[in-house]
Amino acid sequence: DGRILCMQKGNTRFEYTAHHYEFPGGKVENGETESAALQRELREEMNYDVQPVHHLLTVEHAYPDFDITLSAWICQAASKDFCMKEHESFQWLRPQDLTKLNWCAADLPIAEKISQESF
Repeated sequence: DGRILCMQKGNTRFEYTAHHYEFPGGKVENGETESAALQRELREEMNYDVQPVHHLLTVEHAYPDFDITLSAWICQAASKDFCMKEHESFQWLRPQDLTKLNWCAADLPIAEKISQESF
């Protein structure tokens, strides 16, 4: 219905990411495409099936303790049913409401980009 899934992290070892929102996903393994990694990670972390539609943008961010590169994809979800295994909460938001959440710094440019897009 045009809403975007926003996942809230629980406690983390870094205060600057604890309880902040992020977009779900994970690391790409050797020999794996970004879209295949996204599908695998969401199945592992959330028992959630999605179909990647198109790449949105790539973000490189330097946190105080590590650097990260995020590759954001727009996906079509099979349903809204999933199991939270690694997060404490979630919200389904309209794109224009995304910037109201407390995002991890690396995810904020993605939220801003989505809020400007029309889907």
